[in-house]
Amino acid sequence: MKSDIRIIEPSGILDGTQGESFRQEVDDAIADGADMVLIDLKNVTFVDSSGLGILVVVLKKVRAAQKEMYFCSINDQVRMLFELTSMDRVFEVLPNRIAFEEKMTSLSSV
Repeated sequence: MKSDIRIIEPSGILDGTQGESFRQEVDDAIADGADMVLIDLKNVTFVDSSGLGILVVVLKKVRAAQKEMYFCSINDQVRMLFELTSMDRVFEVLPNRIAFEEKMTSLSSV
């Protein structure tokens, strides 16, 4: 059984201004039947507190839909923010897309 995986790649600063369009992208992915959502943050330069709040909101929506969400390619600022707020224990963070693909391969072979 192959999962429908959607990859979302926000860019620039993830804050309240950009948050609504990002949240809509995740909502659309779930509505379109995605089983998993990968948030690739390689092009995000900064996340502020409102951006972090949006990440929490979309995680709750994804989990409420009984789907999965992963993050990859976070920079040092985002990593520090996740660690300071203990979100690194809540979010499933992988180093990069290759690590995500390896995880999906290992899950599908179980």
